[in-house]
Amino acid sequence: MDNIVFFITRKVFAKCSFEFCNRIVSTVHVSSTVVLASLSVQDWSCPVCPLASKSSPKQMQTLAVSVAYLIYDLVCCLFDEKVKIDNTVHHLVSIVGLVAGLAYQWCGSEIVAALSITEISSPFLHLRELLKELGFRDTDLNLAADIAFAVIFAFARMIGGPYLTYAMALGLQIVSAFWFYKIARMVMYKLAKRTSSINITKTH
Repeated sequence: MDNIVFFITRKVFAKCSFEFCNRIVSTVHVSSTVVLASLSVQDWSCPVCPLASKSSPKQMQTLAVSVAYLIYDLVCCLFDEKVKIDNTVHHLVSIVGLVAGLAYQWCGSEIVAALSITEISSPFLHLRELLKELGFRDTDLNLAADIAFAVIFAFARMIGGPYLTYAMALGLQIVSAFWFYKIARMVMYKLAKRTSSINITKTH
């Protein structure tokens, strides 16, 4: 899907740079990701609830769309004039993390929330650069895009980020408690079985 959008963009904006067209694709992607993430929220009074739960179909769809885009963007980065190692590593780590989320189908609420926090300011980040190439550098419109990006980024990362960190820590503790219960139950069963076997042997 991202490839199709890119080719259409290249046709429409034939005189614009490769990066310009790629930023348009990125803007379309991040906007769709935020919309899908919003639609996957089950309870807006607690956006990351239920914690440490099985991923819903909508959450899985959001993760799948994001993985597809990251693979596309990684390929685009390799066609850049100068391949940036840090950017490549960022893409690879993100892809592995989201693929793990898809494979295990667990903690969908927390992963989608993390996606929303990291992506919600991206459309304005791309808009800043798009406006510059369109000839709107140092204009009021470009300044408005700068301010919108700064405000949304600050709100998402400085308020949403700590909230998500708390929620994910709580979710991790819930998962740990669940597995502790399962392991403790297994050990108790083994000990009880062994004690029963010893008692039967003594009886005989």
